[in-house]
Amino acid sequence: MFNSLTGTITGKFPKQVFIDTHGIEWDIYVPDSTLDALPPVGQTGRIYTWLNHREDAMTLYGFASAEERSLFFDLLKVEGIGAKGAVKILSSVSSEMLVQALDSGDVSVLEKIQGIGKKTAAKMMLTLKGKLTLNDGQPVSAVKAGPYEVVVNALYDMGYERRNCENTVANLSHALEKDPDFAAMSRTEKEDMLFKKALLEMA
Repeated sequence: MFNSLTGTITGKFPKQVFIDTHGIEWDIYVPDSTLDALPPVGQTGRIYTWLNHREDAMTLYGFASAEERSLFFDLLKVEGIGAKGAVKILSSVSSEMLVQALDSGDVSVLEKIQGIGKKTAAKMMLTLKGKLTLNDGQPVSAVKAGPYEVVVNALYDMGYERRNCENTVANLSHALEKDPDFAAMSRTEKEDMLFKKALLEMA
């Protein structure tokens, strides 16, 4: 029906965003990742959409990118995962981490997602491993996790929110890479320093 909406962000709430397009205010159900990626209230933003039309209700879903929407569609192929369940999954784990887990067969990552048990994780693996695609037809598994994913995983295992872990590690690593002393360190030394600095910042 329509591919995307561009307008003024008028409200941001957990898994919900309002966007005004020339006097029409849309109520859109979104993953937390999309909520984080959208500009603040009052600014202009673009949301890629999908309308779920059922006999008893119509729900508009939104995503920060066409790629994230494609991943959402792939999740809908899994038996037992509905639209709201797919949004919940995308809110619990980054698209890159989800793709990496499915591509490598790491069921443990899937089982850590709230509401996803062993049976559903196994169905996700069976249905999606090696089959995820981007809008242009290229395998989404080509999207790789960050170079310090081991640090992100260590922080996540300690109970911190994954998206916060990813953002903190990304910002710190970007700043540290400019330091010649850091660049000269071994891989293990870099990861150790990043972990300690991230832990201090997030505490």
